[in-house]
Amino acid sequence: MKRVATIVGARPQFIKAAAMSWAFRRKTGVVEELIHTGQHYDPGLSDVFFRELEIPAPRHHLEIGSGSHGAQTGEMLKQVERLLEADRPDLVLVYGDTNSTLAGALAAAKLHIPVAHVEAGLRSFNRAMPEEINRIVTDHLSTWHFCPTRKAVEHLRTEGLTTGVHLVGDVMFDVALKTAERSRTQSRFVAGALQPKSFTLATVHRAENTDDPTRLAAILGALSTLSKRLKIIFPIHPRTRRVMAERGLTAKSIEFIDPVGMLDMTWLEANAALIVTDSGGVQKEAYFHQTPCVTVRTETEWVETIQAGWNSLADPGDSGAIVAAATKALEGGLPRQQIADYGDGHAADAIVSVLERALA
Repeated sequence: MKRVATIVGARPQFIKAAAMSWAFRRKTGVVEELIHTGQHYDPGLSDVFFRELEIPAPRHHLEIGSGSHGAQTGEMLKQVERLLEADRPDLVLVYGDTNSTLAGALAAAKLHIPVAHVEAGLRSFNRAMPEEINRIVTDHLSTWHFCPTRKAVEHLRTEGLTTGVHLVGDVMFDVALKTAERSRTQSRFVAGALQPKSFTLATVHRAENTDDPTRLAAILGALSTLSKRLKIIFPIHPRTRRVMAERGLTAKSIEFIDPVGMLDMTWLEANAALIVTDSGGVQKEAYFHQTPCVTVRTETEWVETIQAGWNSLADPGDSGAIVAAATKALEGGLPRQQIADYGDGHAADAIVSVLERALA
């Protein structure tokens, strides 16, 4: 029996890990054990996803919490290395681009444990983003690269990575398909006063936006302007709430709510008239639910959503540009097309099949 150690720490990774855990449980040749770094420790960003998505409880919960990128990654590296050295799994599985991803990959590589990277090959080409550094380093440490899109495969080829590269589709699409129907009956918003297509859903959490006073003020100003047209529902990340309090930033026209679980978020995404976000995962989820999106960033790793007309970029420091992009999206924007790259909802099964053969 082969053993896989899965490293998770943040909301998007819990969603991806759910798809993989479901697929592992359908197989008999692999046992998966989770290590939770505690990068996202608020119950609304962590516990609720394990419960709603039926993810097995972590074998280890490191409770590392927040901190500077260097300090947080260093503490993760130290603790994950200790666990991997003691447990000696056959494989370490990491997801996406967070500090937990990098720490898990680096700890495993130094112990000569092979690494599988789910969501490999993504590039924004902006090295000012910590996530971009994490992606690049993790890809170059990994034995298996599971790519969600053809563009991701091309990026790896450009960097000389051609061995162990597999185009499998997007595991988040697997989860979106399974949770969409449940959300229609189980979300707390179903019987509430919030009517479908009567609101804009907003999320902002990236450090380059929350830690820049000009950008955060511009985004909030744009949302306040848009609230004259549609109600703004904003599940607020704890860091964003803290930064707003520290700087005395307010936006009374925006309805801030606590972070929500997967079922509630799925309902909000599927029923919003528009999504405004800086999240990579939410950009894709907007497309999964066929909701137009404005991404308050100057670049995106999910270029397919732009090319297909479902997503557009807006300078986060320019309130007018955000309002203009949102107005265009609400009024129809570009012709919208379907994206074949994200697969058919069986990306996790494809990944598990590759790993089973490799570990046999």
